[in-house]
Amino acid sequence: MTAADPQMLARISRLELRARSVVEGVLSGLHRSPHRGSSVEFAQHRDYVPGDEIRHIDWKVYARSDRFHIKQFEEETNLRATLALDASASMEYKGERSALSKKEYAAVCAAALASLFLRQRDPVGLAIFDEGVRQFLPASSTPAHLRILMQSMEKAESRPKTGLGNTLHDLAERMKRRSMALVFSDFLDDPSEILRGLQHFHHKRHDMVLFQVLDRDEIEFPFKDAARFEGMEGEEAILLEPNALRKQYREALHEFTEKLKKGCQELNYDYVLLPTDEPADTALARYLAQRSTRNK
Repeated sequence: MTAADPQMLARISRLELRARSVVEGVLSGLHRSPHRGSSVEFAQHRDYVPGDEIRHIDWKVYARSDRFHIKQFEEETNLRATLALDASASMEYKGERSALSKKEYAAVCAAALASLFLRQRDPVGLAIFDEGVRQFLPASSTPAHLRILMQSMEKAESRPKTGLGNTLHDLAERMKRRSMALVFSDFLDDPSEILRGLQHFHHKRHDMVLFQVLDRDEIEFPFKDAARFEGMEGEEAILLEPNALRKQYREALHEFTEKLKKGCQELNYDYVLLPTDEPADTALARYLAQRSTRNK
């Protein structure tokens, strides 16, 4: 399938529309990071874009040019980000209450954040992964880069296995400069391997945000009738009585997510649960507001 394929172009257009809708619902705030805020040394001006804080407008420049410009300081020029999208088979799951699969929902959120980064002139890259990093696009801040990122996300075909440990180790080495990684995955993998990967990122002094994308079915396990459950990554099918297992399943999932949260907290990384039945703009706006408040 080529980039000019009509079906591919239609899918990219849908992703662009969804991402634009999400961006419009997110007020602002992503441009704060742990790498900023301590320096007050002026670096440069840049054009004002909707969402910028008015207090950063240089009114003297406006008086001379009749155009709005934002003052940037030295630390404000250093944010680089890489979005990492899980394209393993488990991300294809879509329950009855969700309009999008986990993979589609993750791509919309990633595209929206990429748009916000690029509006702020921050370089953003992309990694597509399953058992390891399958595709890696270095960070760029050019206007055309967003379309390239979206095209790569839409072209990414799902593959059977997840390997988050290998992925995180590989990604930590590929990101040569101090950066932020935003990882979108269901994280249904060995938690000890995931935590070792996070330690590698911490050692490289990268920032990290884990977005755990789960369908509401996976959170609540609402199934009632006995059924044959098939794993989406090659696991053996088993016959289960859901009512007998619901409590045990929820406890196991809670223990798993708490282990991830604790590992992130110890490294000062963010953990965010994204249920796919929640509007993406609502979920992202809530997280960005919390992060903005925390970093003030």
